[in-house]
Amino acid sequence: MHIRRVRASLRGWGGVGAMAIVCALAALLTLLLPTASRGGDGSTGVGGSGVADASQVQARDKAEACTDPQDQSLAPDTVDGASIQEIKDRGHLLVGVDQNSYGWGYRDPNSQESDVELEGFDIDLARRIAQELLGSPDDIRFKAIPTNQRIPAIQSGQVDMVVRTMTISCSRLEEVSFSAPYFLTGQQVLAPVTSEIGGYDDSLADQRICSAEGSTAYERLAADQKAGKLAEGANISTTVPSQLDCLVRLQLGEVDAVVTDGALAASQAAQDPTVMLKGERFTTEYYGVAMKKGADDLVRRVNQILEDYRQDGGWEDSYDRWLSDTMGTTSESATPPVPAYR
Repeated sequence: MHIRRVRASLRGWGGVGAMAIVCALAALLTLLLPTASRGGDGSTGVGGSGVADASQVQARDKAEACTDPQDQSLAPDTVDGASIQEIKDRGHLLVGVDQNSYGWGYRDPNSQESDVELEGFDIDLARRIAQELLGSPDDIRFKAIPTNQRIPAIQSGQVDMVVRTMTISCSRLEEVSFSAPYFLTGQQVLAPVTSEIGGYDDSLADQRICSAEGSTAYERLAADQKAGKLAEGANISTTVPSQLDCLVRLQLGEVDAVVTDGALAASQAAQDPTVMLKGERFTTEYYGVAMKKGADDLVRRVNQILEDYRQDGGWEDSYDRWLSDTMGTTSESATPPVPAYR
């Protein structure tokens, strides 16, 4: 069609010159058309949807290649960089925490003080980091963050880090950086004491299960359901912004079971004697301090602080105070995990 139009426009020119122009244009179109078609068919990854397809393949391959995410953090160091200097210039550390997780980050309603402070295992760790970075455990500002807002809070700069029972995972490593692990845990089932649910098994058939949005618990439930590994008829549609909301749903009878980290579930069982852990943990996971991508100096310094925290007894003192009553003194979680660095 293009060539016919050109020929029509050249009618009356005559001679070899006109035909030479037509041939040249035809050759040019022949060269351009394959390139244009490649740009949008998505089959080669060059331009158009192909770029998106290639990115998705790369992300998938990277996730599949990720193993032992808890061993991917940077080696400890004490050198200040831009991220640490920004904190020092500000004069206080901004930390995302929970304020409703008994033993981890919560406000004691029985406190006699007029200004009830946050306390718990994660709070102790956050204060230790502030002390090492700024010279005082009080040079800190806490920001209560729901489970599903932990990563956005880091990426947007609302906080310097999140210390909030946050599991290190391959997918999260694509979005934030993590310290070395500071606590070992795993997914477990929480249900009423009188429930016939026995754990993460066929007893969950036709049961309503609650988990937190953006949690590794929901990721596991969804993956198992898709793969046909979850008990038949189990309903995982109930998700909540913050994990403690699942306990409320359970208390109200709106769900039959909760799937969450065993460490959190043990604390919730301690708060409410009408519920209990059912079965053993069915995953092995590790909590880490989450920080912004690119804040390598801060990641390395936090890892050095964790090394010191383990060695000088600070970790054990905090565990004994906040968690030993609910998790015991001989469990795997009762000793700090041994770090490995990439």
